[in-house]
Amino acid sequence: MIKSLLNNNINLKNLNNLKRFYFKNNKINKMKVLPVLVNNDNYSYLVIDEKNKIAITIDPCEPNKVISALSSISNEIKIDSVFTTHHHWDHAGGNNEIKRIIKDIKVYGGDERIEGITKKLENDEIIKIGSLKIKTLNAPAHTKAHVLYLIEDENEPSQNESIFTGDTLFIGGCGRLFEGNPEQMYNALYNVIGKLSNDTLVYVGHEYTLKNLEFAKSLESINDNKELYNFYDQCKEKLTNGKFTVPSSIGQEKQINPFMRCHLPSIYNHYLKENPTSTNPPPPIDVLGFIRSLKDKF
Repeated sequence: MIKSLLNNNINLKNLNNLKRFYFKNNKINKMKVLPVLVNNDNYSYLVIDEKNKIAITIDPCEPNKVISALSSISNEIKIDSVFTTHHHWDHAGGNNEIKRIIKDIKVYGGDERIEGITKKLENDEIIKIGSLKIKTLNAPAHTKAHVLYLIEDENEPSQNESIFTGDTLFIGGCGRLFEGNPEQMYNALYNVIGKLSNDTLVYVGHEYTLKNLEFAKSLESINDNKELYNFYDQCKEKLTNGKFTVPSSIGQEKQINPFMRCHLPSIYNHYLKENPTSTNPPPPIDVLGFIRSLKDKF
């Protein structure tokens, strides 16, 4: 089922899919988000300010596919900047190439290890490009300097904000703790992402959705969480039909993502079963670390 989406990476059929996604999901919005599937299961993004004919791209690890996707929509819109969530090659590995293709393009990020970086951003720093307001949020855990980008259209205050989460938050899951720890991931998911409006749209770094939801279903039965099972079926159908599973929303993730449900008995009872001397309820940070270790072996 995922194969039908992945095999269409940037061929004519997928360009048509991109157009349908673009116009269907953005027809009343000024700020438009265009996902581009690259490197088999990575998501790169174009965030477009149509009024000012300007765009930014997030994690363009295959620049030619990102540029082709934009050309399929418009030949008038120009890419101004790159925003990179973290230094891993499948997110930052196209930065030098896009700098070669687009002269004077700026490359932003939160880690000096990011390929081609021209400006290191600090927590809560805001960059304005056209009507796009891009706020950097520090979220160390997957890597020690991973950042998120919260983006809004200043000309459209009623439009939902969008958050680009890289490898911190996935639909139904979270990233591995390569350079961080459970406490940091808990802070990122509960105190940074979780404090945003439930209507905030979530754009993740990988198409891992079905595998993540299968793990979530191993923790919660349909009686525990009917919404999870319904959402799984919806995502399966989307992928079967060659559609993206993004965007999710903060509210949706709170309903179906076990890593944002560590405070609930249906999740933490798994921890208590293995740690019977723990306090009840147990510390949610410990629960998150426990289920992350289960997911690593899933």
